[in-house]
Amino acid sequence: MEVTAEVIAQHFNGEIIGDPTVKVSSVAKIEQGKPGNVCFLANPKYEQHLYTCKASVIIINRTFKPKEPVAPTLILVDNAYEAVASLLDLLNTLKKAKKSGRAWSSKCAWSAKLGKGVWLGDFSFVGKKSRIGKDTQIYPQVYIGNDVTIGENCTLYPGVKIYDGCKIGDNCILHANVVVGSDGFGFAPKEDGSYKKIPQTGIVTIEDDVEIGANTVVDRATMGTTLIKKGVKLDNLIQVAHNVEIGEHTVMAAQTGVAGSTKIGAKCIIGGQVGFAGHLTIHDRTSIGAQAGILGNTKKEGETLMGSPAFDYKQYLKCYALFRKLPNK
Repeated sequence: MEVTAEVIAQHFNGEIIGDPTVKVSSVAKIEQGKPGNVCFLANPKYEQHLYTCKASVIIINRTFKPKEPVAPTLILVDNAYEAVASLLDLLNTLKKAKKSGRAWSSKCAWSAKLGKGVWLGDFSFVGKKSRIGKDTQIYPQVYIGNDVTIGENCTLYPGVKIYDGCKIGDNCILHANVVVGSDGFGFAPKEDGSYKKIPQTGIVTIEDDVEIGANTVVDRATMGTTLIKKGVKLDNLIQVAHNVEIGEHTVMAAQTGVAGSTKIGAKCIIGGQVGFAGHLTIHDRTSIGAQAGILGNTKKEGETLMGSPAFDYKQYLKCYALFRKLPNK
């Protein structure tokens, strides 16, 4: 799908310098731009590539003034980085026309309800009394259990598994092999040293606009609900244990593990491979560096933590500077 510079500029209320009829079909990094690409310059460190770039169109900030002539058509916008993010969404929408209907090999219980425009791919399964909202795309080999609710305009990529009773809001994206609603890690020790399984009778609730990366698992609650609130973004290979709550618009990088009943606030930023102990409270807007170990509650909103066990990052950097000065022997 090709679009002209003029269409792109209109989409962002941008100003064109150059040929408004030039067409592009894909986005590329400015150092790799070729004809047919649209590139962007948001970081001044990459300015040198602006003058040698072969792309058809380059998006730049209105405040930026080139020091040399630029061959590609320029589109001036208020925020080049945000504009490109929106452009990627636009091009993706144009390229990926939504499907509807059912593959012959899919199976849907007679008591399930599918909204208008729902697509069921090959070998997908929808259980009894489940409800799927309009325009949701169910890719091949997705399993949806009984009494599941999935909202409108969601995308479930191949291999996603949604266990019985779980609820997913509107505009959610679950990437390949995400598991929602598997049993929490609940076992009671017995006198003989063995363990008795504790039934996990709760559900998982995922609110609107959540995206979950490939191979991430969200366990069902022991009782009640494991809750992923609106706008949360989870990377690949994350473990969210039973009865965890993750606040609105929190982002979490790969290989992080959150133990049971921990509550993470809104708008937190969590690096990769962070480990959370169970039954903790993490305040809103907390930032946590990669590989940190969170063993206790945070003290206030807006803290930045590093290390294992984690503590204030400024203090951590001071300690690390001293650590590097320790003698070798």
